[in-house]
Amino acid sequence: MERFKRVFVIVMDSLGVGQMEDSPEFGDVGVNTLGHISEAAESFRIENLQKLGMANLTPLKQVKPMEKSLGYYGKLRERSKGKDTMTGHWELMGLEVKTPFKTFSEHGFPPELIAELEKRTGRKIIGNKSASGTEILEELAEEEIATGHMIVYTSADSVLQICGNEETFGLEELYRCCEIAREITMKDEWRVGRVIARPYVGKKKGQFRRTSNRHDYALKPFGPTALNALKDAGLDVISVGKIKDIFDGEGITEAYKSKSSVHGMEQTIELAHKDFHGLCFVNLVDFDALWGHRRDPEGYAAEIERFDVLLGELLKLLKEEDLLIITADHGNDPTYTGTDHTREKVPFLAYSPSMEGSGELPEGDTFAAVGATVAANFGVPMPEGTIGESVLEKLR
Repeated sequence: MERFKRVFVIVMDSLGVGQMEDSPEFGDVGVNTLGHISEAAESFRIENLQKLGMANLTPLKQVKPMEKSLGYYGKLRERSKGKDTMTGHWELMGLEVKTPFKTFSEHGFPPELIAELEKRTGRKIIGNKSASGTEILEELAEEEIATGHMIVYTSADSVLQICGNEETFGLEELYRCCEIAREITMKDEWRVGRVIARPYVGKKKGQFRRTSNRHDYALKPFGPTALNALKDAGLDVISVGKIKDIFDGEGITEAYKSKSSVHGMEQTIELAHKDFHGLCFVNLVDFDALWGHRRDPEGYAAEIERFDVLLGELLKLLKEEDLLIITADHGNDPTYTGTDHTREKVPFLAYSPSMEGSGELPEGDTFAAVGATVAANFGVPMPEGTIGESVLEKLR
């Protein structure tokens, strides 16, 4: 018998809460996304997250831990071998990624891959290096507009990204080129987690701006996840943000694309007004894309504050039969060196108006506790080959 009719899982993309024991193996020593944001920010007000126990997970300069939290709080460790978006999300829903996705951040993509992409698309490629999206546009967008060449770049993540000006390159042409790139990068030696279309507008340096028409072409999960199990059981699986892209549509019954993290929360609040039966799975990417990778702790702090205000609105709408879980998929410490994600533990905050208890949960050994808990709530068995144990019985 299910306890909750609706479950909201919100992923604050990259909000880690401290390094794991094996973080140094990933080049991450002393990392703590949330803790270091608090240290760097002049002010930091997160009243609703504070009530849910977020400040109990790691010391925060401006925010005191709660003696009695509104809900349950704890940390989850990552079992998979990686610290990227897909690895984190797939593990949240029960898959352990044992072989990391291919990255090309050191030297760019191999000449053979570039040659095949040029041949298949009919366009000369410029860029082919690891860079931030804003930097690559300032450097090469004018050349792309003038020549019709195609900007291809990567990052520390397992991605091949293609930029295209919406007016001169065209969205449909950008998507066509990305579909070809996805096909090419299915080879084992070139298999990146995602090919990402990065459309932008503007005509000269200082004016270029990426648009919300981004599209991710992800690998399909290598096995069924909690999402498939829920969908197969006839439940609603509603995605907000880039969740549908991350899972390549697998297990999703309804999808909403977000223009920003604020918009994603507004969409979630709208969904809270609707009657559905199942899971609403939300990714809020701006924490990571706009502030973590750009190493901007003040901007990251302000984004969390904006989220916290909207979280307060969502909390008012939750019913006795609702469960809210807030978590993350990896870290991205904006005070650390480089621009890569950081391998960290992630928060697990759980709240329902029907809960009588609250307090700290034991630290979990996998992110997959999230998917397992959702599946257990609806009495749905997790697919064979998945990992994770439910903590539903601890949420009293």
